[in-house]
Amino acid sequence: MGQFKTISVKRVENISKADFIKYHYKPQIPVLITGLTKDWPAYEKWRLDYIQERAGDQIVPLYDNEPAKDKESVYAPAKEMKLYDYVELLKTEPTDLRIFFYNILKEMPELLKDFDYPDIGLKFFKKLPALFFGGGKSKVFMHYDIDLPDSMHFHFDGDKVVNLFSPAQTRYLYKVPFSIHNLEDIDMDNPDFEKYPALQYAESIRAEMKHGDALYMPSGYWHSIRYLNGGFSMTLRALPRHPKRFATMLYNVVVMRNIDNLTRKYRGQKWLNYKNEWAVRRTNRNLETRKIGTT
Repeated sequence: MGQFKTISVKRVENISKADFIKYHYKPQIPVLITGLTKDWPAYEKWRLDYIQERAGDQIVPLYDNEPAKDKESVYAPAKEMKLYDYVELLKTEPTDLRIFFYNILKEMPELLKDFDYPDIGLKFFKKLPALFFGGGKSKVFMHYDIDLPDSMHFHFDGDKVVNLFSPAQTRYLYKVPFSIHNLEDIDMDNPDFEKYPALQYAESIRAEMKHGDALYMPSGYWHSIRYLNGGFSMTLRALPRHPKRFATMLYNVVVMRNIDNLTRKYRGQKWLNYKNEWAVRRTNRNLETRKIGTT
């Protein structure tokens, strides 16, 4: 077992629009901004109790740390629970249960008055603000977002760790074909360099997030997330502007996802095994190419 080569994300209290565009958006470099939310009502209000009081009767789908197998849908929840009971669980004990993509506009539109879309140089897609919840054992497997947004990720009431990998690191991450994740048996917190030797050449950017922190995640960046205790986050997304990246986003959403879903429906675990073997072969070729290039 080993540890990735890691640097800490750049942290600033505030940043101007011009500096954000120049030093982060254009070069696609992450940054954590600690003061971006401090003028929002959400900075004072958004605690687990606040959510619990407003939507406790809602029934919410919950996901755990187990990957989907065979013909199971990746979108099928592990269980459902009243939001009140789930938040109570987050407050009282470690759990791996997560809420994935809680649509604010649909489920709790009154939260819209608690935050602003930052004037920082990103053209946010305002129809899809989303919350994500997790407990002290919750992990989000390594992936990148299928729609390739530039995202601003805000964390509230708790602590979490986000490990980012740039798209340039994809060649070392054992990306699974027709998917947006890598091999699901890789523990990104404790990687096995003997079994997966290419991982030792990947370099991560680590962000430790606390209440009110805002993390800029550029388009196509891989990320794995570990909740240290109960809390929740909000993501605001800006769709890709570059024509090539926009075309890739359309391919991912319209073509790649449907091919994968359809093939999985009919071939089940055989398709998953085939993709995993393909990921290992391709990454091993990348590793050999790297070794040849350095000799």
